[in-house]
Amino acid sequence: MNDFAIRRWSGAFGVATAALWLAQFPLYMIGPAPSVYDGAAYSAYLRDISTIAFTRILLDQGVYICMLVFAAGFRHLVRQARSDYEWLGTLLFGTALVWLAVTLVADGLAGGAVLDAISAHPDPVVTRALILGTLLIYNGSTAFVMTALFLAVAGVATLGTRVLPAWTSWLAFIGAGLCLIVAPTTFAGPVDYDRMYHVRCFVPALIANFPPVLWFVAASIALLVQRRIPTQSPRE
Repeated sequence: MNDFAIRRWSGAFGVATAALWLAQFPLYMIGPAPSVYDGAAYSAYLRDISTIAFTRILLDQGVYICMLVFAAGFRHLVRQARSDYEWLGTLLFGTALVWLAVTLVADGLAGGAVLDAISAHPDPVVTRALILGTLLIYNGSTAFVMTALFLAVAGVATLGTRVLPAWTSWLAFIGAGLCLIVAPTTFAGPVDYDRMYHVRCFVPALIANFPPVLWFVAASIALLVQRRIPTQSPRE
């Protein structure tokens, strides 16, 4: 497979990543969800939306597959453009792996909570424990930090290799900065849906999700439409 084909495949899977990512958001608007500290109420809530919850998890799997293909292709293109930037491409791919791995853990915990909720004898203690285990991972501080690192590395690699238009690097840097701003929600105390800057609230989730989605869309479209393939640059 030549570099031109890899650009096209990477762009296509990047667009698919963003599309599946965005498709999940309406499914999280189903509710309102009860307090995560009320195991019995949350178990009943998960039982009522079990199909929706499993659909969200399934869409996540699609996001991960598409994102891995994109990250692998991006790493290759960075290496081909400048071999001395290969370490950045490897760091980006490694960050993507960790980012997706920790989110897979959250999906596993969330799926376990739903399975318990739809069982013949749901245990509110189990539901509460599993859901609390997802808070700092899925749309939480752990994912925010890894997202910030991914975007920052992508921005630096873009500036150095020009595998994407230079303006996309600044979009990546802005996204990374916003993710770091909401990462300290860990210290905001117990979950409180009425506060804007807090774990599991929509404001941090929106801030840390939509800038990366915008970058994925911009980067993927650039890969699809850009016909010039950067050549090896001299070492600096």
